Amino acid sequence: MTFSQDEKFLMMLYSPGSKTGLEKALWKMSADLDLDDPDDYQLYQLILSVQGKLKQMTVVEFNQLDLYHNL
Repeated sequence: MTFSQDEKFLMMLYSPGSKTGLEKALWKMSADLDLDDPDDYQLYQLILSVQGKLKQMTVVEFNQLDLYHNL
């Protein structure tokens, strides 16, 4: 799975270290966004992109991600 630099950065900031934990953190954060605000809407779109990619990944694949290099 290929993630953009922005997606990797978002994942790095909000990941507690597990796929399930990251999915929950992104869901919780997205619930607090004001979708009428252009910046929040852009962040929401980024979250949706990451969530879609995470759904396609296994836990093993997630654990093999290196979010802290090549940013």
